[in-house]
Amino acid sequence: MTASLKHIALAPLHALALFTGAKSFCDNPLIGSRRLNEWGLHEKRVRAAHALAERRRARLAALVSPEDRAAFERDGFVIRHDVLPRTAFERLRERVLAHRAPAREMVQGDTITRRIALDPAFLRAVPEVREIVDAPLWRGLTRYVGSFDQEPVTYVQSILSKVVQAPPDPQTHLHADTFHPTVKAWYFLTDVEADAGPFSYVPGSHRLTPERLAWEREMSLVARSADRLTSRGSFRIRADALSSLGLPEPKLFAVPANTLVVADTFGFHARGPSLKPALRIELWGYGRRNPFLPWTGLDPLSWPGIAERRAPLYWAALDRRERWFGKRSPWQDAGLLTPDAPPVVARR
Repeated sequence: MTASLKHIALAPLHALALFTGAKSFCDNPLIGSRRLNEWGLHEKRVRAAHALAERRRARLAALVSPEDRAAFERDGFVIRHDVLPRTAFERLRERVLAHRAPAREMVQGDTITRRIALDPAFLRAVPEVREIVDAPLWRGLTRYVGSFDQEPVTYVQSILSKVVQAPPDPQTHLHADTFHPTVKAWYFLTDVEADAGPFSYVPGSHRLTPERLAWEREMSLVARSADRLTSRGSFRIRADALSSLGLPEPKLFAVPANTLVVADTFGFHARGPSLKPALRIELWGYGRRNPFLPWTGLDPLSWPGIAERRAPLYWAALDRRERWFGKRSPWQDAGLLTPDAPPVVARR
């Protein structure tokens, strides 16, 4: 099939994707069309997605305290220290760090991200994890910030910085994950130092201000020919451009263990720079649904028996795609590992 016939055949799917969370400017010719974005296509998608998220959050407001709602509205994130009593936290951390489980690793620049899924086997082996992920604090904040009554996909995540001889980690560049509100959560099991790759976030950058909307429009006109991640819909921004949007400098989350951060990653964020080899371990979750849904719930993927199996099923699908079509999975099988084990994939 010629390229032109392929575009014609796929045109209905590309059009339907406009009403989903599809964000790639290089894969969807409608999303990436300069002409359509000059007419306001991207701007209208951004406006509609944020308006719907605001309405959904209003219906979920009872899940979080007034203080946390105010903090989120101001900053785009909520931070809570000393989430568990000290004894409970030490027991949780000891059990998590000692447990060997199926792990996947992804190499990005000089950094390796390792994930161990909180699947049924892990939750049976380390039931203390439920003290966090089933608690009203985690459940309420991830749902309110994400604007959906859905169970986030959750892992034990390890960030191994400066462990590969390669260019810098691309995730250290400030970026928005996508064009609509979405949620990520970090519950730190290790202390995070300021020079060891801390999470960073630009306070207030989750708000759809006139300046941000104008920037989104401008980016939509050039995204298709920009860097790889921007062209896929995760717009990058230079730190020296923040002031033009009326935004402050990024905040570095150099925090002690037993701290929870939940953020809307439409806001600009990044991994802070690491000046030395470092290891950061956390319970990490994310939630993302079709931003144009008007309702908050009705998510079959959040049902018990399905929710905790999503990560292994996703990895299995990537493996099949690699075997059948030759497209290498970014998440390579690293075998049975503890969260603090030395890297595996980069040494093969």
